[in-house]
Amino acid sequence: MLLHMNATFAALLATLLALAAGVVAVARLGRARDTLLAGARAAVQLVAVSLAIGWVVRVLPLLLCFLLLMYAVAVRTAGRRVVPAPGRAWPWAAVPIAAAVLPVLVALLLTGVVPARGIALVPVTGILIGGALTATVLAGRRSLDELATRRGEVEAGLALGLTDREARMEVARGAASDALLPGMDQTRTVGLVTLPGAFVGMLLGGASPLHAGAVQLFVLVALLLVQAVATAVTLELVTRGRLVRAEP
Repeated sequence: MLLHMNATFAALLATLLALAAGVVAVARLGRARDTLLAGARAAVQLVAVSLAIGWVVRVLPLLLCFLLLMYAVAVRTAGRRVVPAPGRAWPWAAVPIAAAVLPVLVALLLTGVVPARGIALVPVTGILIGGALTATVLAGRRSLDELATRRGEVEAGLALGLTDREARMEVARGAASDALLPGMDQTRTVGLVTLPGAFVGMLLGGASPLHAGAVQLFVLVALLLVQAVATAVTLELVTRGRLVRAEP
């Protein structure tokens, strides 16, 4: 066993979380409370999932409900990050996540690369949804920030005869592409800087290093596709005025 679940483990975990929040507070980054809440929420959620996943993966209706819950939470999180103010815009965050994850997941199931079993479907779906969530948030926030900063350039494009979508696209495209950088950097440096979770998990589970490497490569390539689709769809929604922020 890699970790021993005892009082020392709990104390160390609490200390690390407190130190993380302390650093944020000392640096005046304004997220100390959010850091503590994120750690506490992660602990509660992981305990709940660990207790539930054993029987959820054996019952198809429960499995489908669990996957839909993962998707719904990702949509709500992305919508609140991209469009913080309440309104009608945030549900559009459902579109890039679904457009990115669903085709890839269906292809993996139809080809048999991922077996149609809950114990395999839950982690793979979670990884893909997480990648789409990150790309959607980064692409949405960066492109909306860029449009707000360079509003004059959008108006200049309109004056030159561009459509509203075309003028917005010229300004927002470069900023939205930054959402692809985390996934690209992770893929470029895998094995040299980091050993990602899928690789380490399979090694700890007894798989050969070659098999673990193949699975990790599959995960990284699938994530590149998912994040590319999510970024492209998010950019399209922003430039078409679907994902918008309320005017101050």
